[in-house]
Order: sequence, then structure tokens, then C-alpha cells
Amino acid sequence: MTTCRPLSQTPVMPSREKNRSVRTANESRLIPFITQREGEEAAPDNLLIVQHASGPRLYYGDEDAKGRDRPIRGVLWARCSFNPVDEHEMPTGKPQWKFMHPYRQMLMMQAMRCQVCTQPARTPLGFIFLAGPKDHDLTQAEIRTNQPPVCRRHARTAAALCPHLENPMVFLARSAPLYGVHGTLYGLDADKKVNVVAQPDEALPFGHPNLPTLLGSQLIRRLSSFQVLDLDELQRALTLAA
Repeated sequence: MTTCRPLSQTPVMPSREKNRSVRTANESRLIPFITQREGEEAAPDNLLIVQHASGPRLYYGDEDAKGRDRPIRGVLWARCSFNPVDEHEMPTGKPQWKFMHPYRQMLMMQAMRCQVCTQPARTPLGFIFLAGPKDHDLTQAEIRTNQPPVCRRHARTAAALCPHLENPMVFLARSAPLYGVHGTLYGLDADKKVNVVAQPDEALPFGHPNLPTLLGSQLIRRLSSFQVLDLDELQRALTLAA
């Protein structure tokens, strides 16, 4: 993974204890909201598989009764703890730049909000998605991404903060429909214990028969109508469209 419980269209952030002394306001804004922090750890999985007439399905033994463990189309989502937040409602703690917090990634991708500041990411020309210079084959008609969009204000910030995004490809997409989920597949071993059976390299599309036993960690969108620009071209285009 890289960065550098049903929900409304506007994400509701979990209520968490505030810590006003961990970072300054400027530092808060310079660390993307989706970045996982030291101290935010995967929760004990306590997973179980229940056989239904339609096939096996993965559950938490103490699954949330309000459905918050299945925020997207019934897919079970990976649990990860949340650090306290500061006065700007941003997570605290030293950033783990290589990792995205699975729930915060999902929130921003679902609601199409900026992965840096959480504000709506739509621009007059569509949505801005960033990728590393070698992440995608541009001969393909469709691009799939695990990176939530960025707003115009933070396009350069996101690229500057993440070494993976040095000289980024910038996708300006008119639409970016949901595609599927990346995660880990579970099954039962010979002793009827729940174990990992596969970690697919590719996301499973919604409707895939294996989704009921997938523990999701990243929400994926597909870009099928887009322009590829650099950051300077993006800013010029947005300035003309303003």
C-alpha cells in the first residue's frame, strides 16, 4: 500500500479524543488525512466464517450491530485503531508514509473528498487523481486506483510529501465510479479454523463471488474518461476554467 460503519455521502468521522499538543496547525495540514500514524494498529481480527445457503461468509465475532464494519456494499472491512485528533480534527502521531489507514482511505474514496484535507475534491473540470510515474499503463482504456482524489489546493502538496509521487502522473477524470475492493481472502482449514487463503494482487470487482470472504482494506475506483497532465498543465487548465 502507498500514500505518501453504512455512511452518508458526507463522511462522518469517528468521534475521538482530542490532543491539542501533538502537532502545530501547519504540521496537521501537511500530513494527508489518509496516512496511517504510529500507534494506529490493526485490531485483533477475531474472524469467523458462517456457511449460508448462498455460500460461506466472513464475520467478526463481535461485529458492529449498526453495520459500520460493512461500510461498502456489505463487504467486511479491516479494523484499525484511531489515534486522538487535534483541534483541526486531523489524526495525531508520527506518519507512517508507506501506509494508508484502511477506514480513512475508504471514507475519502467513498465520498470523493481530498485525501489531504478531507474537503470535497471536485473541481470545475472533474476530479484530480495522482499516481507514481510508472504505476499505470496508459495504453489501457481504464485505470484503477486506490488513491483517493486530491483537491486543487493540495495537488502539489500531496505530490511533494510522498516520494512515490515524484514527477506524478496527474489524471483529471470526469467520472470515477466505484470498481471494487482490495483485501485479503479467508477460508477454513482442515481443522475448521479461519486462515488467510490468498492475498490477490488485483482488487475484486463488486459482484465477484469471493467478496463474501474478503476482508477489505482499500476501496478502488476506475477512471475511464480522463486526461493525463503534469502539475503545471493541471493548474493552467483549472485557472482557465475558473
